[in-house]
Amino acid sequence: MHPVTMLLIGLAMSTDAFAAAVGKGAGMRRPRLPDALRVGLIFGAIEAVTPVVGWWLGRSALPWVEAFDHWIALALLVLLGGHMILAGLRTAPVQVDLPRHGFWNLAATGLATSIDALAVGVGLAMLDVNIVVMAAVIGLCTLAMVTTGVMLGRALGAMAGRRAEVLGGVILILIGLTIVYEHVLA
Repeated sequence: MHPVTMLLIGLAMSTDAFAAAVGKGAGMRRPRLPDALRVGLIFGAIEAVTPVVGWWLGRSALPWVEAFDHWIALALLVLLGGHMILAGLRTAPVQVDLPRHGFWNLAATGLATSIDALAVGVGLAMLDVNIVVMAAVIGLCTLAMVTTGVMLGRALGAMAGRRAEVLGGVILILIGLTIVYEHVLA
């Protein structure tokens, strides 16, 4: 997989976590870098593990789906991308509860925002990709975006988070279309 594609997937996978972090930052009086970094580390670690789990599940099913694996990857990416776009276009702001010091609450929220990475991991199992590198890219992108989101949340507000989620959804759909193009037409 091309490094730019890997980076785009990493950024797309971290947009929902970024949206949650912007919401957290908007709710804090003065977000401090150590608080933002802690949230970023928790979200990044979880976001890095979930695609590996999905990849392992997808690899287990690969012998039965090899003939149409690119269509499965497209379907997963379009569904996830569409869901992200719809969530980003919702007019009511999403309420995200990210307690300042509750590790388990942060971990639960991180897991909730990384379910899409699990599904992408299933799709990646059907492609020629180094899952360790991909997981590291997703985790590092999430770390950077969540840390930045918490710090910028107060200034940006919830609208920026929703727009980032729409962009992430569009990126996932375009990657899915590229996968099918490469398998069918190329």
